[in-house]
Amino acid sequence: MTKIFARLMKDESGATAIEYALIGTLIAVALVGTATIFGDTLRELFDNGATDVIATQVDKL
Repeated sequence: MTKIFARLMKDESGATAIEYALIGTLIAVALVGTATIFGDTLRELFDNGATDVIATQVDKL
């Protein structure tokens, strides 16, 4: 029984998958947090930019 337990303690094959899952979760949380904080500002930035591009194109007609 102790040999089985010792072998399981040395086995690190699942550690990499768990680490990647934790990194992916951290990235997802960071993206959601960033979108929540800066979402309105980014929307206004792109809306204003789109309006400016459309106005410039209409002036050329």
